[in-house]
Amino acid sequence: MRDPRMSAIGKGLRRRGRLMVQAVSPPRRVAPERRALNAVPAQRDPRQEAPGATPAPRAPRLVDSPVFVLSSVRSGSTLLRVLLNSHSRIRAPHEMHLRTVHVRFSRDFTADAMKELRLDRQELEHVLWDRILDLELRHSGKDVIVDKTPANTLIFRRLERCWPNARYLILLRHPGAVVTSLTDRRDNPDHAAICDEVLEYAEKLEEARQHLDHAHVITYEDLTADPERVTRGLCEYLGVPWESGMLDYGSHDHGRFRPKLGDWSSTIKSGRIQAARGADASLELPPRLLELAKAWGYPVD
Repeated sequence: MRDPRMSAIGKGLRRRGRLMVQAVSPPRRVAPERRALNAVPAQRDPRQEAPGATPAPRAPRLVDSPVFVLSSVRSGSTLLRVLLNSHSRIRAPHEMHLRTVHVRFSRDFTADAMKELRLDRQELEHVLWDRILDLELRHSGKDVIVDKTPANTLIFRRLERCWPNARYLILLRHPGAVVTSLTDRRDNPDHAAICDEVLEYAEKLEEARQHLDHAHVITYEDLTADPERVTRGLCEYLGVPWESGMLDYGSHDHGRFRPKLGDWSSTIKSGRIQAARGADASLELPPRLLELAKAWGYPVD
């Protein structure tokens, strides 16, 4: 005979299952290139998201002054990465996507336990991010680490909270050239959606450029046109001597060039610095993108 208690439990589980499914909104249709950017974060304890909650004190960091490249997608950040990674003291690995590494409290009392340790969910994530950078530095045997994940641009203020002594390389490219690159890269490109995506990055880049007065700003066009001058300036900013071998990045091991971890095109795989492609003159750009291009020193018709 079936145990009536088990039957009741089963019904309760099915009811809860239905409620859980109904509580989740149906997924939006998102282009594959945007899925990583719009990834849904892990479930969070609501008490850690309460407005006005006092953040936990910052724990000691193993990496005191990491370097973050802030850029749009399709702005030459992989080229910048491999040039820096070719230096004997600089480790610039593939995109690490720290913003998608989350901590989840799986029991109701976990938040209280962490609070007694002067930790909350966000600070636990910061400790984990810091540990990831430290491990990568130790594995490399170098002493400067650079993360060039473009989506870091969207969370630069949180990076600033996590690492008050962090350094920033702001890499700009003409917004029209970024739109052109994305358009060429995608099947059945939606021009309006691409412009919106580029504008999202461009607005954050301009915010970072205005806010981070200690950041080092370069352009992709200058990097490809005069790589020695630009890399010398980068090394001076990072406090390391310039090395001519940086320019011959093809002779160094940078790991596999793979989708979602950076550029994987034949251009970057060639091992040679190639001239930056310009914008398609026939593309019409939103006024705000033209305004930002002009603010960054690019000629605008």
